[in-house]
Amino acid sequence: MLRKGLLPAYNLRWSSCAVRCGKLGQGNGETRSKIADGKLQCKRAAGTFVSDRCRPLGLRELDEKVAEAHRDGFTLLRDFIPQNKLDEMSKAMLPMLQTRISRGNAERGANRWYVTPPFRTPIADEAIFSDAGLLYIVERMAGEDPIMCQWASDTPLKGSEYQEIHRDTAPLFEDDPNWTTEPPMYQLAVNFPLCDVLTNDKGPLEVARATHRLSLEESERMKAENRVHLEPVFMARGDLMIRDVRGLHRGTPNNSDEPRIMVVIGYSRKWFRRPEVSVIVPESTWSSLSPVSQQLLRFEPVVADSEVGEYSGQEGYDAKTLKKASGKSFKSEI
Repeated sequence: MLRKGLLPAYNLRWSSCAVRCGKLGQGNGETRSKIADGKLQCKRAAGTFVSDRCRPLGLRELDEKVAEAHRDGFTLLRDFIPQNKLDEMSKAMLPMLQTRISRGNAERGANRWYVTPPFRTPIADEAIFSDAGLLYIVERMAGEDPIMCQWASDTPLKGSEYQEIHRDTAPLFEDDPNWTTEPPMYQLAVNFPLCDVLTNDKGPLEVARATHRLSLEESERMKAENRVHLEPVFMARGDLMIRDVRGLHRGTPNNSDEPRIMVVIGYSRKWFRRPEVSVIVPESTWSSLSPVSQQLLRFEPVVADSEVGEYSGQEGYDAKTLKKASGKSFKSEI
């Protein structure tokens, strides 16, 4: 197995994750995301900030989304991902879901399946996970030069149940009894569905706003006193959610006949390592990625293509650590 560490410094090398900017009401200028001294940077202009592959986002909207995320613990980008990309991803994911189901042991609860697909096209789509607008928001939530550490999916089927209300990570300083204040954001999840989730029967995620800065003790007390106000997050196909994983939430039953595949991409601050998950990157995928994407994945293992076969349905993450970190949403070990 090969491992890649930090990328060498790039001398203002332009990446392929380009964005176009122009002043409002004036002629267009141009700028691009780039690597400078080994760090991801996105230039900010006074006018429009437009992603080159997903839905264009203006600077005003981007800053509003950042403020919303800090206030509520999450934000939504509506109609963000092109439908053709979701078509390709759905076509690849559905057979893998069936393979996972055939192995049994639904570790996220009754008929709720977690799938970590091989990281290659069309799953490894940097047009989504390295989108300049998305990374603009991620950097203002989780700091400059973040890392990407997870690409997976969660799928409840008919017969699934409500999950317990939970947060997706243990306290950062759980071994220090003197630390009772939650720090700023350090671990994010980006979620997007591969089908419309517009009604309660499709198993929408339920969230409690502004609970991401509560201590674990405060969260547990709110649950015990039945004071957690949950609301469903309805998402159309193409919508994308960015959330602090500490926010209280739960999965709900999918009572429809359609699998509700929800993709999750994990981002963290540059110093934070999640041992329970990883993205195993085939060498051919690594060599095809832009410098920005390679920088995001710099701590993930890069392996020979021969080590990454077809999806077997056997999940390879650290089940014990994931069970501890995921707030009782993880029911059993593989």
